Amino acid sequence: MTDYTQPSASWPAGPVPRPVSSAAQAAWRPAAAPLSRAQKLLLPLGALLFDWLFCLQGAGPNVFVFAVFVVAAQLVLLPKVAAVRRSGYFWLMVGGSLFSGGMMAVYGSGVAALACGASVLMLLGYVNQPHLRLGVYALLTAVGSGVQGGPRVLLGLSAPRYAGEGVRRGWFYGRLLLVPLLGLGGFHLLFMVANPRYLAYFARVMDALGEFLLWLLPEMTLVHVVFLTLGFLVTAGAVVLVPVYLYADHESRFGEFIRRQRDRVASFAVRRPNFQPNTRRALDLRKEWVAAVVLFALVNALLLVVNAIDVNWLWFGFVPKPGFDLTQFVHEGTYVLIFSILLAMGIVLWFFRRNLNFYVPGLPWLRWGATVWVVQNAVLAVSVGLRNYYYIQHSGLAYKRIGVCFFLLLVFFGLGTVLLKIWQRRSAYSLVRLNFLAVYAAVLLLAAGNWEVWIARYNLQARFRSIDIGFLLDMPGRVLPTLVARRALISTAPHLTAEAEHGGTESISAPEAQRRLDVAMAAWRSRYQARSNWQGRTYTDWRTAQALRAQ
Repeated sequence: MTDYTQPSASWPAGPVPRPVSSAAQAAWRPAAAPLSRAQKLLLPLGALLFDWLFCLQGAGPNVFVFAVFVVAAQLVLLPKVAAVRRSGYFWLMVGGSLFSGGMMAVYGSGVAALACGASVLMLLGYVNQPHLRLGVYALLTAVGSGVQGGPRVLLGLSAPRYAGEGVRRGWFYGRLLLVPLLGLGGFHLLFMVANPRYLAYFARVMDALGEFLLWLLPEMTLVHVVFLTLGFLVTAGAVVLVPVYLYADHESRFGEFIRRQRDRVASFAVRRPNFQPNTRRALDLRKEWVAAVVLFALVNALLLVVNAIDVNWLWFGFVPKPGFDLTQFVHEGTYVLIFSILLAMGIVLWFFRRNLNFYVPGLPWLRWGATVWVVQNAVLAVSVGLRNYYYIQHSGLAYKRIGVCFFLLLVFFGLGTVLLKIWQRRSAYSLVRLNFLAVYAAVLLLAAGNWEVWIARYNLQARFRSIDIGFLLDMPGRVLPTLVARRALISTAPHLTAEAEHGGTESISAPEAQRRLDVAMAAWRSRYQARSNWQGRTYTDWRTAQALRAQ
């Protein structure tokens, strides 16, 4: 990768020079390093590919193709001895980028797009800084590098070697005006949002410019110019990585395990000596231990009562009484219990953050008290899962219900990492790293599911007295074959609901539901036929078209 922070020449032989100021270093350091031959080839290729894949197209297989291009570009540009090739995180993101891109080609869902975008960004972040381990820092590193890639390439351009004086002068002033033009574009966007008349005049100017380009170059429209420019910036951010050391330097301060702090004492033998008057007493650590043990004992007793009530009430033979508001029962109870679990994890992290991990006289009591509390919070999470299960059994599936299921899986994983912190003296950084990987795995699993079809199949059962048909019709088009196959069930459903025009829900009749289904089918067919190219057509779109063609 091109390193824009390395000097073009080494220091001369002789005595070690004195440190120079940052201003002198900036003046001595070159503005930009020349592009390699592979980068010069990939930049126009990526811009053309981006325009061909995404110009006036939906999201689908085109996302997968561009993700393959970015991954292949990194593998081509990386030397065989590059440190990042030995990083498991790099290969995890390579697999995640290809997998989530493949799910975009299959489903084209929003969560698959999120997973693919995050995977590609983290891939670029790990290539930028191979020693990074935290996914959040890899994301921020990739963003920081990506916004600099395009400007660095433009600033690195030079006039042709044998060009005349006029060309060189024009090239100089063109580069000089680049930053003012970028500022002008920013203010232009603000004025477009704030002034509708300005927006209308600008639209007329763009229409005239588009007609002129169409007359000048019949195959090149203004839209293609915009997408080529955007494709160049995106490709530059992917293949021209500007080193961003901020997050790697910050992460280097953290460790996987907690170390006993012996600094801040009046001695030159420690890293950070403190010769100020010491206001802390020798028993302060024991006081903190007593407070922690008392807190864990009290909350364990309280949580034992709550869990006993939930086990007796929810775990065995729970049947809602007539008129029981199951929605309020699930929503209010679930949110409060989830907040309680997160608060419990935060308290454990607070008490096990420093030297209390090394307080040998009372450490076993503290560890076992915290362990019991973590286990009881796991029981509490099971109660939350049962509340969610009862709601699904009586009211059907929804996006939030599936989200609660995955959230509870992450809670169980998080509680397991808290136990690691208690018994292995893991640091908070270690927990954040492990839980971020768990969140990333959950996003990939969500991207792999055909959730809308599964929701429709589950909700369209005769045992449900009320069906939210409006919710099902608002789903992506791949749900339509399932709705068509269950027309008879929709016609005989006791109660059909849909979202009202001004909020809330309203009851609709079976003929109205059938009419809305026909309208949805016609609208989807029209949109599908409008996308004549393969770039925006997913595999499930093709399957849906095949299924509806027989209707």
